[in-house]
Amino acid sequence: MIPNMGGRGMNPKKLKQMMKQMGINVDELSDVEQVIIRLPDREIVFNDANVTIMNAQGVDTYQIVGTPEEVARELEIPEDDIRLVMEQANVSEDAARQALKDANGDLAEAIMTLSS
Repeated sequence: MIPNMGGRGMNPKKLKQMMKQMGINVDELSDVEQVIIRLPDREIVFNDANVTIMNAQGVDTYQIVGTPEEVARELEIPEDDIRLVMEQANVSEDAARQALKDANGDLAEAIMTLSS
């Protein structure tokens, strides 16, 4: 823990100098346009991100400061899966694509739904 870091008068230059003496280097990335964190079901997007890289003992740690926005990810369905559902259920491409989306990409469920 770094003494006097509670925001009570610590000079940023002095703090940076102390961190450098401890072997911690801090650099800020400039001109960051956007940061996206992709998860299976959603993305967390920072359009106003400030990114700082802290290197301590050879390990880089990235800190992102900004306003996060969560966006649902759309399921990506391979063309081969769409063709297979079209052939097996004897339906149009649009119907096959929609059935796969509704079934979260499960081929068997999509075919069964369209066949019944």
